[in-house]
Amino acid sequence: MSSTDTALRGGLGLGVGTSAEVSKWRFSGQVLLALVFLNSTLCFSAIWPTVYVLPDLGVSSEFVCLLMLLSAWVAVFGKPTLRALSIVSAIYLLMAVGHYADVVVPNLLGRPVNLYWDVPQLPRFVWVTVQGLPVWLTALVVLLTCAVVWAYYRLLVMAMNTVSKAVQPVAKTPWLWSALLLAGVIVIANYSENPDEPTFVSKAVVPVYWKEALKLRDILIPSRAAQLLPASTVIDEALAKTDAPVLGALNKRDVHMIFLETYGAVLYDQKDSSAAVAQTRAQLEKSILASGRNVVSAFYVSPTIGGASDLAHLSVLSGIDLKDSRKHDVLLTTERPTLLDVFERDGYETFGLYHSVGWEWVERAFYSFDQYIDGPALNYEGPAFGFWKIPDQFAAARVDQLYPRNESAKPRFTFFPTISSHFPFHQVPPYQSDWKKLLGPQPFDAAEAARAQAEPVNWEYMKPDYLRTINYTNTWLAGYFSQPEPRETVYVMIGDHQPTGSVSREPTPWDVPVFIVSKDSRLLDRFRAMGFTNGLTPQKRVPLGTLNELTAVLLKGFGS
Repeated sequence: MSSTDTALRGGLGLGVGTSAEVSKWRFSGQVLLALVFLNSTLCFSAIWPTVYVLPDLGVSSEFVCLLMLLSAWVAVFGKPTLRALSIVSAIYLLMAVGHYADVVVPNLLGRPVNLYWDVPQLPRFVWVTVQGLPVWLTALVVLLTCAVVWAYYRLLVMAMNTVSKAVQPVAKTPWLWSALLLAGVIVIANYSENPDEPTFVSKAVVPVYWKEALKLRDILIPSRAAQLLPASTVIDEALAKTDAPVLGALNKRDVHMIFLETYGAVLYDQKDSSAAVAQTRAQLEKSILASGRNVVSAFYVSPTIGGASDLAHLSVLSGIDLKDSRKHDVLLTTERPTLLDVFERDGYETFGLYHSVGWEWVERAFYSFDQYIDGPALNYEGPAFGFWKIPDQFAAARVDQLYPRNESAKPRFTFFPTISSHFPFHQVPPYQSDWKKLLGPQPFDAAEAARAQAEPVNWEYMKPDYLRTINYTNTWLAGYFSQPEPRETVYVMIGDHQPTGSVSREPTPWDVPVFIVSKDSRLLDRFRAMGFTNGLTPQKRVPLGTLNELTAVLLKGFGS
């Protein structure tokens, strides 16, 4: 053998070794990328308040379960077939879609995903979205969407195939299963669905689908709905009385039911919070008294805390305890009567003022307001503040301008949930003392509006900003009560729930204040007899009941 041949073979040998080493490192990189890709598919969060998402620096519990499944499959049956991996990838993609809906829907609709209401709206959403687009562009968007979904699905198959190959040599080794079991224990120990206690473990997707499946079962099977909801309520009893008006004590006065967003008992229980809002609270009470009205108050227990205001709203309107959100969701699919039906039976026209809603709110079909006014209907031209854009003060003034309350109009029941004190408590609107200017094209001073719009969210300590939103609420209400009143009105103002733990910083009861404001002292005497006390500060700290029990109190107080 020549020296040339020896050198050539030595070179080839060195080349083969180098090639094997490169392939090994390349495969390791592929495995790492596959693991990151599979985890990020179920570990991401929404960019508030958009439809976009970003991967989280954490781990998905279903991702850990997937590793266990693939490892077990390889250990028992060998490497999975391409068909088996395709099926698992399709399921995994379905979970990714579920997680996307779970994190994005609350941003857009202010409530958790609800398959009963949301799935039927998808065709309508798509139809509205493509209106005005050329046919070719619509077709292109559809094709691109299908292509992206298909490509993502194929990447999932490839990633799972890569992980399966990597697991093959070690599928039956104790150290692999020790590592997987340890990862499972760590995930379980750190898992939390409490938004106030975030961890590195992403919220699981399977429970979301499971809850939705149970919800659909409760809704679609009449016997399940009957088990969840009471057979009758005080609303049914009131409507059964046909011999006289149910609300005779009102004497056809208008009624405004105002739900005060995040207006909780911490504003009374915590000394620093109470002191921070004391001046505007006194200002509000002074304005009420100066207008010839009086106010009585009490505490009640809300069915929710930190969010899900609809549970409080509908608990009062229905007289049903909706602390279990399943009852709320089932109730919305029924034709059960509410306080709105009682007022309508007595000749009232019912108004729903939802200025925070800028989308097609399908659940409003249950409420059946005679007049439903959402954000776009108010034609607000001023600067937008926060995600909800329209300040409470403007909404309160604008609805009276759009629907004048002259003497010839029917008595009116208005349901008005406020929004300017909503989480995350930033971009607090300036108060406009000139209510006529408020309804003009430039409702606020440009510099004041710009300062408010520049306010960032203080995620670390929200209490100061929360208290500023409450002071704003007290201030605009004080201004509202000082305005000329077109017709005598009775006001029922209810706190919907306590703020989140990021505000209170301590365990809090679920109590909220309730205020009744009227010029009729005899009417207020009825509520005093049921435990209410004078002023905006209830003298009895013990709650008089739950918000659904307040329904019976209102019917009794307003009754003949």
